[in-house]
Amino acid sequence: MLDVQNYQVFEALPSDAPALADLRVSAMRPSLEAIGRFDPQRARDRFLNDFVKSNTFKICIENQTAGFYSLMTRADHLWLAHFYISPRFQNGGLGATILDDIKQQAFSTELPLRLGALRQSKANRFYLKHGFVLTHSMEYDHYYEWKPQSNRLRLASAPSGN
Repeated sequence: MLDVQNYQVFEALPSDAPALADLRVSAMRPSLEAIGRFDPQRARDRFLNDFVKSNTFKICIENQTAGFYSLMTRADHLWLAHFYISPRFQNGGLGATILDDIKQQAFSTELPLRLGALRQSKANRFYLKHGFVLTHSMEYDHYYEWKPQSNRLRLASAPSGN
């Protein structure tokens, strides 16, 4: 069994993009199928068309890609454009650990962290559980925000990841 707490994060390389796109499709499949919108090629293409290596970080455990995230700095917030954990590595605490690392970045910049999640995705419960607040909804997505100022004491005492 792999130790999900023993992870490393690397800046993605251009050559990582196709595998990350496939991971995204695999992670999103149940949610997209639930709403009748699963189109693997469209999901791959959407990621590949917007891939920016300097904003994308690959999560590895024992030389295996366990997930990735794309984090962009905007004028007034950090935007978590992508955050996917491979189904093989889900439900073991890795997502929560990585999200705490990302929240620490927001904390250090004092910028809110914002993201969107497909309405029917299990990710919605995950983000609410981890202190995000629903700000608004659109046709297919819910949008969330986490403010470091309102979570200063809790996060400051949390242990840092790798």
